[in-house]
Amino acid sequence: MTLEDTESVTELAGRVPPSFTLGVAAAAFQIEGALRAGGRGPSGWDAFVEKPGTIQDGHSPAVACDHYNRSPEDVALLRELGVDSYRFSLSWPRIQPDGQRGFNAQGLDFYDRLIDQLLDAGISPMATLYHWDTPLPLEHRGGWLNRDTAERFGEYARAAGERFGDRVAQWVTLNEPVSVTLNGYALGVHAPGRRLMFEALPAIHNQLLAHGLGVQALRAAGVSGGIGLTNLHSPVRPATRKFGDRLVAHLYDLLMNRLYADPVLLGRYPSLPLYAKPWLRSIGRISDADLKTIHQPLDFYGLNYYFPVKVALGPGITPLPADTHQELAKLPFHEVGYPEYGSTGFGWPVAPEHLGVLLQEMRDRYGQALPPVYITEGGASFPEPDRVSETLEDADRVEYLAAHLGAALEATAPGGLAEGVDLRGYYVWTLMDNFEWAAGYSQRFGLVHVDFDSLERTPKRSFYWYQALSRARAGMEY
Repeated sequence: MTLEDTESVTELAGRVPPSFTLGVAAAAFQIEGALRAGGRGPSGWDAFVEKPGTIQDGHSPAVACDHYNRSPEDVALLRELGVDSYRFSLSWPRIQPDGQRGFNAQGLDFYDRLIDQLLDAGISPMATLYHWDTPLPLEHRGGWLNRDTAERFGEYARAAGERFGDRVAQWVTLNEPVSVTLNGYALGVHAPGRRLMFEALPAIHNQLLAHGLGVQALRAAGVSGGIGLTNLHSPVRPATRKFGDRLVAHLYDLLMNRLYADPVLLGRYPSLPLYAKPWLRSIGRISDADLKTIHQPLDFYGLNYYFPVKVALGPGITPLPADTHQELAKLPFHEVGYPEYGSTGFGWPVAPEHLGVLLQEMRDRYGQALPPVYITEGGASFPEPDRVSETLEDADRVEYLAAHLGAALEATAPGGLAEGVDLRGYYVWTLMDNFEWAAGYSQRFGLVHVDFDSLERTPKRSFYWYQALSRARAGMEY
């Protein structure tokens, strides 16, 4: 597919409802740098990146995009881009360095300035309280395996709500608890680097409890904005119609999707099939009081969608670091590819139609319990040069974004696959190239190219495409 084959900006803009939010998203640890500046304390990720072999090519987040010192420049890019909203994350260790007791005035002041800059630029702030940067002292005490971390999160949420609640339009409590559990505590490819496999499952409940306590804390602080949760969701399919493949696809769907969404939206964990109980026993007994705390009324639910998952029975090769293969051999399933689709720089299948399937599944599973939905992340990395001298022609990213936004709008339109889902917006991941966790600087997702030596920002063709879409939508007559 070429750029000319994608839907025109005008046609796509004509399908965007007038109240629909076009936004971009970013995360503090990936862009801020300044890890020791302004009173910030260390996070679990600070410690993780110091371990040899954890980050591709030994890349360091110490500077990243230097957003901490360049936020006015980056807000100017957002203003030029013309988006409705910017989803950013507050750095917990920048606001509360040890994860308990006192709060850091310099950190609070930094986000005060950022929020005011956004508002001055006419951009609605969506603040994520937790995007993976657990204060290191809490990680040393068990992190998300320790129930106390949830209690500490509630205190942090209360402080953030009291300070910023008059100006933040929307709040996200947690970003992708499934990724924290799977990559951080089960497989060890992200911080804190634990390889507990199924024994990592208590991290699910403690994060969901933190979410519930965070919602309560924000509301107690009197925030004026809406409150929601964001999780990574993928539709899961068996590799074949064989009974074994269908069985493990159901198990994977539980682990990837339902163990997170069911307690939040329905107030209960999903029923566990008998065959899965030996693997899932570490979840343990859950009190009704905890479920009541987790099951808070929400103003919206955030879906991060990147690709569908196909699984088969038995262990197999998964594209993870070689030293995790021994752990993966303990799993009763493995992922298989989608050769019929193109792929991103990460090797993820480009399958926009499955976003409609995901929205349909959410509607069918949760019905009236599903609040309004935002796609809080969607985007792709592609191989791109470290330096550019002119606008980078990233046609593949334009195609990706046009197809995925179009698929979401089509699915939720009258007569669509997911008709009835109240889809409120789409946030592109991400504004600018950044520190992509264990992949370092090897994967570029940004609408803006960043030279990580000079830190020069250069908008890509996708930036101007998204700008044109926003302007065309704004000029529509409804």
